[in-house]
Amino acid sequence: MDPVAEKQIRASFVNCSKGEASRLHLPAGLAELPWAHLDFLGWRDPGAPDRSYLVAPRDGGLMGVTLRVPQGVRRSFTKTTVCSVCLTGHPGSGVSLLAARRAGPAGRQGNTVGTYLCADLACSLYVRGRKTSQLAGRHEETLPLDDRIARTVRNLHAFLDKVLEGEPA
Repeated sequence: MDPVAEKQIRASFVNCSKGEASRLHLPAGLAELPWAHLDFLGWRDPGAPDRSYLVAPRDGGLMGVTLRVPQGVRRSFTKTTVCSVCLTGHPGSGVSLLAARRAGPAGRQGNTVGTYLCADLACSLYVRGRKTSQLAGRHEETLPLDDRIARTVRNLHAFLDKVLEGEPA
């Protein structure tokens, strides 16, 4: 992913108002992020731990979505969970169910779509081996790195497609 500026990030959000996008907290150290190793930019809101944000390159531009941890979701601290985007296994609460309001009229009516993502949104770093899961005895894949990256991007785009479903063309 190429480095992006604050203004580009704020303008990319498709499932919140411009006012909401202007008020969201951006990740600290934006300029120092490992951009060359990111397929998307994802971060948790330090002031509101139930909120996360994701910005991905898409169709020659950027697409940003706001995400929330749904209320009442029980997490097991003893079971292994797998991220739906990068397929990294994590112990306990290393994966979170995150819900995104749909874009357009469907989102304004309260419709959401969810997926299980690495709780720290560091999927790109897990896929590349730059960050490791705390899972003991984790499964080693034989799929080449380029194919794992492509699968991660495909899975992310499938989720983003669901966020956009129902939006007027």
